[in-house]
Amino acid sequence: MYKVITLFLWIGLLSSCSVSKGVHKDYELFSKEQTQAYTVQKKETVCVIGRDFLKKNEVGNWELFISGTPEQLGAKQGLLTQDLYAHQEAVFFSQIDSLIPQKNRQKWLLRFVKWYHRDITDYIRKEYRSEIFALSRQSSYTNDLMENAYQRALLLHGAHDIGHAMQNLMLVGCSSFAVWDNKTKDSTLYIGRNFDFYVGDAFAENKLIQFVKPDKGIPFASVSWPGMIGVVSGMNMEGLTVTMNAGKSSIPLKAKTPVSLVAREILQYASNLEEAVQIASQQKVFVSEALLIGSAKDRRAIVLEMSPKKITVYEPEEKDQLITTNHFQSESYKKDRRNQDHIKNSHSLYRYQKIAQRLNEETEVSEKEVAEILRDRSGWQHKPIGNGNEKALNQLLAHHAVIFKPEDKLMWVASAPYQLGTFKAYDLNTIFSDSLDFTKDIAEKRFEIPPDDFQYTNEYADYQMFKQYDKKMDEVISAKQTVDNSFISNFIRLNPDYWLVYYKAAKYYYIHKQYDLAKEMFEAALSKEVTTQYDVQNIHKYLKKIRKK
Repeated sequence: MYKVITLFLWIGLLSSCSVSKGVHKDYELFSKEQTQAYTVQKKETVCVIGRDFLKKNEVGNWELFISGTPEQLGAKQGLLTQDLYAHQEAVFFSQIDSLIPQKNRQKWLLRFVKWYHRDITDYIRKEYRSEIFALSRQSSYTNDLMENAYQRALLLHGAHDIGHAMQNLMLVGCSSFAVWDNKTKDSTLYIGRNFDFYVGDAFAENKLIQFVKPDKGIPFASVSWPGMIGVVSGMNMEGLTVTMNAGKSSIPLKAKTPVSLVAREILQYASNLEEAVQIASQQKVFVSEALLIGSAKDRRAIVLEMSPKKITVYEPEEKDQLITTNHFQSESYKKDRRNQDHIKNSHSLYRYQKIAQRLNEETEVSEKEVAEILRDRSGWQHKPIGNGNEKALNQLLAHHAVIFKPEDKLMWVASAPYQLGTFKAYDLNTIFSDSLDFTKDIAEKRFEIPPDDFQYTNEYADYQMFKQYDKKMDEVISAKQTVDNSFISNFIRLNPDYWLVYYKAAKYYYIHKQYDLAKEMFEAALSKEVTTQYDVQNIHKYLKKIRKK
C-alpha cells in the first residue's frame, strides 16, 4: 500500500496546483451570490438566528435547528457552531501532526490530498457546494498547510471515504440492523446502528444532532459533527432512514462524490425505497459503501451496496430482519475477490453473526432491546473478549449510536461515554412543527432510554485506565524503552480478556530479546479472541522467528 501512496504523491507533485480550478470557480461564483449577513443572539444557553438555534442538551450532545436555502443553511450552521466547527477542524488536522510530525512530510501529504480532490467539485451538486462554501466562510480556524477554508471543508466531507479506502488505516467498522413485522413488539420497523468512525476521542467530543428544514425537499434529522452537511445516520419526515457502513475498497485514483452527500440527497429528496434507489443509481462514488435504508411507507428495509463500478440492491431472505456490517451480501459480490477476502479475514462477519445471534434470542424487539444489542460488549455466545475488541458490537469507541422508529418519526441518540449514556428521544413531528419551543427541552423525556450501568463499574474504570496504559505501551514499544515488570502486569490486569494486551506485552519482550516471555505472551494472545486473521498470521510469524532464535 505504501508504494501506491508514494506513487500518488509523485504524481501529485507533478500535476497539482495549490487550489484546484473547480475550487477557484466556486469561489468566484458563490462569493458573488452569497451576500446575506446574519446576527447571532444568545438567549441564556441557546444561540439563535431567528427561529434557528444551537443548544447543548443535559447529556452533553449539541442540538442544531436550521432552515432555508443552501446558502442560508450553510451560513447559519457556520455561525451557530463557529467555535465547535473550529475545534473540529483543529482536532482533525492535529491527527496529521500526531501521525506525521515532520513538517516537510506533512506538506507532501497535503499536496497529495489537494491533487486527489482535484475534480471533486465536478461530482457534488451545486446546492451542496453552495452550502459547504457558506459554511466554510464562517471558519475561524487557520491552517498553514491548507489555508483555503472551502477546500478544507470539501476535504472533511470526504474524510469518512478516505478513512476506509486506506486499508491499513481502517477507521470504520460499523454495525447496523433493521427488524419489523414478527420481530418487533408492535410490528413496526426499528433500525439500530453504531457508527464506529474513530479519529481519536477528541473528534467525538461534540456530537451534533442536526434538524434541517431546507427550502426544497424533505425536512430531515441527522447525527454527525460540526462542519458536516452530509449524512452518516439520519431520518426524514417521510420516515425514510439512511445509515452508512463501509465496505472493502481499493485505493481509488481520485475523489468523486462523498457517500455522505449521497445519503444527504436521499434523505432530502426520497420518500420511499424506490426513490432512494433511483437517486443512488445516478451517483459516482469512489469507495465501496453499504447504505441500509429503512422506509415507513414500505414498512421494511434494504441495503444499497455501492461501489465505484456498480450499485446493487440487497434484500434479505428473512422477511422481517436485515443485518449489515462491513461486507457485501448480494449475489453480485459473491465472487468479488476483495469482498470475499474481507469476509474471511476481517471482523465484519463475526459482528454480523453476533447480531444474528442476539436477534434470535429476542422474540419481540422494541427500542430498549435495540439499545441493549448496540451496547453489547461480549463475543459469540456471550463470551468475554475484552473491552475495546473490534469483534464486539460495542467497541467502546463509537462516534455515535442511534435508533430509528420510522413509522412514528421517532429517533433515539446515545450520549457519552460511547453509546453507554442516555439515549435521548426526538419526535420529528414535534421538531418540525411551528409550535417548537427551543427555550425548552426539545427531546421527549417520556421515551428516553436510561444509561448503561456498566459506565459506573470498576471494570469501566479499569478500561479508562487501560487506555492510558495502552498509549504509553505503544510509545514504549516504538521507542524501544524499558519499563518495570509491574507496568506490564498492570497493563494486562486492566483488560485481561483482550488479546491485544498479551500481543503488545509479547512485542515488548521480543524487542528486548526476552524470547521465552515473548513466546508465552504470543501464545496467550492466541488463546483469546483475536480480532482478524491478519493479526493471527502476524502472531504466528513472530512465533516462527522466536523458534529460530
